[in-house]
Amino acid sequence: MKFHAEFDIKKIDEPIHHRHKIMLIGSCFTEKIGEKLSNSGFSVLQNPNGILFNPVSVAEAIINIIQHKIYTTSDLFCFNETWHSWQFHSRYSGITPEDAVQKINTSIQTGHTFLKHADYLIITLGSAWVYTLTEQAANGKPGTVAANNHKAPAGWFQKKLMDTTQIITVLGTMLDRLGIFNPNIKIIFTISPVRHLREGAVNNNRSKAALISAVHYLTEQLPKLYYFPAYELVIDDLRDYRFYAEDLVHPNHTATEYVWAKLMNACMDADTIALIHKIDEINIARRHTPFNPSSVQHQAFLKKYAALTQSLLNEFPFLPLAETLQYFQQGSKN
Repeated sequence: MKFHAEFDIKKIDEPIHHRHKIMLIGSCFTEKIGEKLSNSGFSVLQNPNGILFNPVSVAEAIINIIQHKIYTTSDLFCFNETWHSWQFHSRYSGITPEDAVQKINTSIQTGHTFLKHADYLIITLGSAWVYTLTEQAANGKPGTVAANNHKAPAGWFQKKLMDTTQIITVLGTMLDRLGIFNPNIKIIFTISPVRHLREGAVNNNRSKAALISAVHYLTEQLPKLYYFPAYELVIDDLRDYRFYAEDLVHPNHTATEYVWAKLMNACMDADTIALIHKIDEINIARRHTPFNPSSVQHQAFLKKYAALTQSLLNEFPFLPLAETLQYFQQGSKN
């Protein structure tokens, strides 16, 4: 008896390996996958602008990183005694404008350097709904798209739904710039399975449909683009509220693990997956809390995983496991 309808996923032409540098940008689901990649030993940079949902903000963020845009305090606005940027998530806001600008420009610098040499860019689009600034918005140009509303008054924004053609134009322009900046980069598009129910169920589906249509058009027209069906895996394969968090909006841990397993199978080869499992074993061992740290049994445990970590570093010296090796070695000496 089958309880869910699995479907085949087209494999990527060039699989991801641990030597590759991977940048991720987009919705909160981006950070779930980014965390899995980072914990699995990949070189990863996540969301240099913070979480972004709509195609305009994603495209603008990438172009600003390519151009190495420098922000000044005049680009910011003050709201609720905090300084913000309309292009950045509130994690880059500051108590002083100088603090905010410093965080923003440092992130752009890091993103510019990383993106120039990245092998893959994973873009996760969350919503085709955009919120444009009105004349009431503090230090905002009317008609421009806000990447984050920073909990500002509703009168500062006007909501509209992008159509497929608009999304294709915005993303296509960004991809052209990206191809010139880093000719070797490969792009993986996904649509976030997070449901934007604040727009209503019908409008959420209209939004996702526009995103899916636009991305599929681009992947069919341009080389080095790949579509991974994260949205379809949660909505059409798992298709059950038990795979959502209590808010019935965000996929839960089980759903994320399922999508991650499918991503590995579609975008990585057997050797890379085997290496991930070894790193996972080491990470689990490091999180282990012993009842008696000085016991013979625990000391043997530490020496075992110190040897395993050292073996991996000998074979793959680029893996970020030096701190983990030190942890096992120091513990076994105590």
